[in-house]
Amino acid sequence: MNILVTGAAGFIGSNLTDKLLEKNEKVIAIDDFNDFYVPDIKEENLKEAIKNPNFKLYRGDIRDKALINKTFKENSIDVVCHIAARAGVRPSLQDPVLYEEVNCLGTLNLLEAVKKHPVQNFVFASSSSVYGINSKVPFLEDDPISQPISPYAATKRASELMAFTYSHLYKVPITNLRFFTVYGERGRPEMAVANFTRRIYEGKEIVVNGDGTAKRDFTYIGDILQGILASIYKPFPYEIINLGESRVVEVNYLISLIEKNVGKKAKSKYLPPAPGDVPITYADISKAKRLLGYEPKVQIEEGIERYVKWFLEKANR
Repeated sequence: MNILVTGAAGFIGSNLTDKLLEKNEKVIAIDDFNDFYVPDIKEENLKEAIKNPNFKLYRGDIRDKALINKTFKENSIDVVCHIAARAGVRPSLQDPVLYEEVNCLGTLNLLEAVKKHPVQNFVFASSSSVYGINSKVPFLEDDPISQPISPYAATKRASELMAFTYSHLYKVPITNLRFFTVYGERGRPEMAVANFTRRIYEGKEIVVNGDGTAKRDFTYIGDILQGILASIYKPFPYEIINLGESRVVEVNYLISLIEKNVGKKAKSKYLPPAPGDVPITYADISKAKRLLGYEPKVQIEEGIERYVKWFLEKANR
């Protein structure tokens, strides 16, 4: 198949691209290599994919409607995997307009394109952030979603709603995958696992917002890829599906695992909780198991061991 992957140079997008190429699929990639973090990291993420004759890269922004139209006109696209986004809760508080433009307008441009150029499936990367201050745990796809507490979360929920509109009006098969705190190889440098690992290794102070008892459903990249790949090959008229590990871990426990694997003690500075942060994320994954055969295999202990090993190999080159 010809599979369009947006955000193909990023953490999840590049890992997905490599997996699809391993399966001999053709990947049409879009990425703008923006400076949210060092663009050289994204170039590095795609260095193997670029050598593959089944890979085609468009360098540009999903807000650029002309670029999106050109991509669809020049390629017979079977499936869209829409991973591109301005990510992160805290940065969205600083620049909500940018988040609205990239995440909502960018998604709308793609939905408009598939209206004109029908596809077999449209897979959208949503986020556990949409659950907001949901008091019921674990989070279920049918829970009321009315209290997002960051612009990022609001843009992801708005995109899910727009996706439903296009599914209903134009019969576009759409699956929204709500990712829960993804970590692993190529993880974004500002995210907790990557940030803490790097700073502990370098002997620098780490900053923990809150007292470290915030709970997260950390999900290893390999398990997320399992869920994405399953959804690519199994279209639905419209679905929302959680992809998580379905296990809750305190931030303090995460830090202890990194310390153990790096072989150094963290110098931790505790600050008040950050605006927009939720106290817990916890996925009910029964729907993913039922519809996609999803079975997460990598617990946090093994996942951190794998990540730190990968990090140390890169650091010691």
